[in-house]
Amino acid sequence: MSDTNPIELQKALKGAHYPASKDDLVSCAKDNHADRQMMDKISHIPGKSYENPAEVEKAVFKSQ
Repeated sequence: MSDTNPIELQKALKGAHYPASKDDLVSCAKDNHADRQMMDKISHIPGKSYENPAEVEKAVFKSQ
């Protein structure tokens, strides 16, 4: 995968329960076998509580 995209992000976070902390999201992505690039993107979002997938997407793609 050369670029992270929203569809891949949602696959990585499938099954996440919201609100979710950054650590919850990293754990979920790991459980879903997300690749290293996706794990890196998720691990670099701000450490706060995310209310829904759209908030996570904004944080991930803002950091690109």
